[in-house]
Amino acid sequence: MIDKSSIENILAKVIYPGFTKDIVTFGFVKEIAVEDGALLVHLDIPSTAAEIESQLREEITKRLSVLGASKIDLTIDKPRIPRETSSHGKNLLPKIQNFVMVSSGKGGVGKSTTTVNIAIALAQQGKRVGLLDADIYGPNIPRMMGIEGQQPVFLGKTIKPILAHHLKVMSIGSLIERGASLIWKGAMVTQAIEQMLEDIEWGSLDVLLFDMPPGTGDAQLALAQSLPVTAGVCVTTPQKVALDDTIRSMDMFTQLHIPIAGLVENMSGFICPETGKEYDIFGKGTTQPLADAYDTVVLGDIPIEPAIREGGDSGLPITVIAPSCETSKRYQAIASTLWDTLQKVNEEGGVDNEAIQPTIF
Repeated sequence: MIDKSSIENILAKVIYPGFTKDIVTFGFVKEIAVEDGALLVHLDIPSTAAEIESQLREEITKRLSVLGASKIDLTIDKPRIPRETSSHGKNLLPKIQNFVMVSSGKGGVGKSTTTVNIAIALAQQGKRVGLLDADIYGPNIPRMMGIEGQQPVFLGKTIKPILAHHLKVMSIGSLIERGASLIWKGAMVTQAIEQMLEDIEWGSLDVLLFDMPPGTGDAQLALAQSLPVTAGVCVTTPQKVALDDTIRSMDMFTQLHIPIAGLVENMSGFICPETGKEYDIFGKGTTQPLADAYDTVVLGDIPIEPAIREGGDSGLPITVIAPSCETSKRYQAIASTLWDTLQKVNEEGGVDNEAIQPTIF
């Protein structure tokens, strides 16, 4: 007659690989049962290594076989492999749940406008949102958010972000004299990004969005090495010359182990203010093949509309002054899809490591 105590006595002789204690003493044996002559054993081990599982499975099966059971059902649970990120575990801002890098392959595609309106849309949906203007050479966020000329509050060695449109906002443009040029080398850009991350009192946030400089340079690398970026969003326009540069940004996300939430096709069509009719003056829908190539989606297409430019210049973005217009509704839809993607990335938690390309630093 096989009983639980005899099984446990045998399992107590199985030493956990690399240690001197057995699996029972460690508390790794979670369940022992005998059903119709079959042995059921459930283990929960802390290692993800396949060789550890294989070694335990072989030894346990061999030792339990002396009991003459008709069947040995051995289940070994292992921790999920954490999603590999660009920072490889480094996180300077642990109170923030999600980090979104908004990039573009080239300038002039409306990246900052897109970032601002997505951030506001997320806040309007009840999220705690922060916005960091990481575009060192062209910090436009202060004007767009209506905080130009406002000085942040210094709390000893830290800085309190500026509140605007229910967001916590910070920009290098709020820390330097208006119109001052920043003629910085790469190392100085990297240091500036790190200082802005470490010195700003963001508090607890659901998501922090980064308005990145165009291209794939030092600012992107500095951010990727400092935080586990949850997802990247790439802003482009329908023209081929913009799409050519967008490929570089998409490849950057892949190289840095940053999940791609999707693309935003900006300046996609023109909405006539008199008639409300939309015209595809610059083309439309050209980003879908690129999204397919990188196994992602087009988060949405934003048309050219005078109110977008007017809102950005006045510090009252279109999602604030006209939340019910067509363009604002599209920003709201993009924000909702982005949030769903962030939750999916967090829930999945694992990656196919063999499919990941080497990180380039």
